Amino acid sequence: MNDKYFIRKILIAIVLGIGVGFFFKDYVFVLDVFGKIFLRAMQMAIPLLVLGQVVQALGSLEKKDLSALGMRTITVFGISSLFAAYWGILFAFVFQPGKGVALPQSGLEGIKEQSIDLTETVISFFPQNIMDSLTQGSIIQIIIFAIFLGIALNLFLSKKPDSVILPFLIDFNEIIMNIIRLVMKFAPIGIFSMIAVSVGNLGLDILIPMVKYLLVFAIATLCFILLWVLIVALYCKKSFKNILLGMKSISLVALATTSSAVTLPIALEDTHKKLGVSKRIVDLVLPMGVSLNSNGSAMHMAITVITISQLYRINFNAVSILYIGILATFVSLANAVVPGAGLVSLAIIVPQLGLPIESIALFAGAEWFVGMLRTITNVNSDVFSAVVVDKMSNIGEK
Repeated sequence: MNDKYFIRKILIAIVLGIGVGFFFKDYVFVLDVFGKIFLRAMQMAIPLLVLGQVVQALGSLEKKDLSALGMRTITVFGISSLFAAYWGILFAFVFQPGKGVALPQSGLEGIKEQSIDLTETVISFFPQNIMDSLTQGSIIQIIIFAIFLGIALNLFLSKKPDSVILPFLIDFNEIIMNIIRLVMKFAPIGIFSMIAVSVGNLGLDILIPMVKYLLVFAIATLCFILLWVLIVALYCKKSFKNILLGMKSISLVALATTSSAVTLPIALEDTHKKLGVSKRIVDLVLPMGVSLNSNGSAMHMAITVITISQLYRINFNAVSILYIGILATFVSLANAVVPGAGLVSLAIIVPQLGLPIESIALFAGAEWFVGMLRTITNVNSDVFSAVVVDKMSNIGEK
């Protein structure tokens, strides 16, 4: 499915949904069933999608990726993604894009009183029975198991490189991705229905937080990238101006294509030639980053769930906020490369926090703009990670 045509269809569906919801608000309830079916269909393959994507990413790593240099790279990825998630949470709390609109509170009383205990939360990360975790859709437990399984697969393949397990897994993951793609073909109908019902029930005021949300996300993205540039400039003793100039072409391609994979060739060339990173580091870090480093996705999910909680006036305690950042970081490992990937990511994380799954529809109209912001953050963070790892490796070799 072509991304441009998909976005065009979604935008048409949103405009039609707003119009139908506004002019036929007394009748839009009949569309509710289509929106709910779409959401359930989008969720049905998510546990297998998450499990397969993480196992394939780790199982496919080469020996050099699991060396000291590889572990150093993965550590930088993990820290930067976690920081990106909390950065998004910070901006959502400071600017409060979800405040100002009162959404229905029926059925949310238990959530409003929800609190998470730190000890129980840490213990709950680890699955007691992976089949139960898959059945219940416990995403962090699934990802933790997938990490162990991915590493075990990698060790197994190092002894039996001719095994058919990895090709079988890749084919299986492609089948699961095809299920997601098939469901997303019906996204315009689902989004149209949900938007029409939302506007019919709540009026056009519901669109105001979406504009605020997009502005806050854009500001958070700009500040995060500039902070990354500052860190790289100070730690690696490089000119702030030279870093920005070196990133210009990479950033423009990332914004234009909204694809980390498409941007990878120019990122490989410019990171080496314009930013002076060794070819060995570039060839290791940037391809790994496409699969394992998604700062933009982590920030997107974190800022979105806080916005949703503000829309429904749900308060999270400090431990819950800590959990949100960790959850967003883990879920960013399981990015689905499909049209509307941001909606798929939200379908993973929103139910895990007990938030209304139908709230995802409100963010469909911003998906193209969010995709641009998410991609430029993902790509730039990969490049900055390469520069930092290059500096760390030079220090370690001296």
